[in-house]
Amino acid sequence: MRTLLDMCNVTVFRGETKVFAGLTLQIEGGCNTAILGPNGAGKSTLLKLISGELRPVFSPTAHVKVFGKERWNVWDLRSHLGVVSHDLQHEYLESALGIDVILSGYYSSVDTWQHQVFGEEEHRRAEEILGMLEIDALRERRFGSMSTGQQRRFLLGRALVHRPSALLLDEPTSGLDLKASLHYGAVLSGLIRAGTTALIVTHKVQEIPPEIQRVIMLKQGKIVADGTREETLTSDTLSELFDYPLHAVLHNGTCQVFPAERSGHVGQR
Repeated sequence: MRTLLDMCNVTVFRGETKVFAGLTLQIEGGCNTAILGPNGAGKSTLLKLISGELRPVFSPTAHVKVFGKERWNVWDLRSHLGVVSHDLQHEYLESALGIDVILSGYYSSVDTWQHQVFGEEEHRRAEEILGMLEIDALRERRFGSMSTGQQRRFLLGRALVHRPSALLLDEPTSGLDLKASLHYGAVLSGLIRAGTTALIVTHKVQEIPPEIQRVIMLKQGKIVADGTREETLTSDTLSELFDYPLHAVLHNGTCQVFPAERSGHVGQR
């Protein structure tokens, strides 16, 4: 299986701020992975590098390859990598109808436009996704009138139209209530079990579904831990990552964190 992400010696600036200095990271295809870190760790910059929205400082030894290629046409990339991001949710046209949000994934556009052509297969796939994500009743609802959770499901559907081999998800349950979070998590778990690789960028430990195999911890632009969920989602590593004494509990494949008792042992799980 092709390597999903190959970053080598990457240096990136956002404005005058150096976010990464010589960052190297590889993620193999089929390896469901979470990038975990506090605000300011560089997660959004990493997401934009993967999706092609940012480029690193030129160096003969530096590269960012997604599925083995350094440069992609955005439409071609979306057929391999489906992206659901906060930026897309905030920028998406509020007047777009639900069904058109799904269809717009074929052109990587915000809403659909007169020059875009959708055939029988595209409409059939959109109907399939509406049913799978349980949002058929919202097909004629305008995007701006939907709840945050409903918008997130439509954008996930938009990313799924091409049947991408991998999904890149930015804080997937941020802003969702408990029911919406659990439903979204169940849908994501189902997609992973069906063979879609997930790359989740988050600061919430509880967002990491049981199917995630690898956790990469990012802090101040550097990888501070990288391993299996059992190796990384511990009280010690999470306390160091978030600069706060935490007690981590793994239960049925999910991780929950609590403030560590002042007199307790932070290293216990």
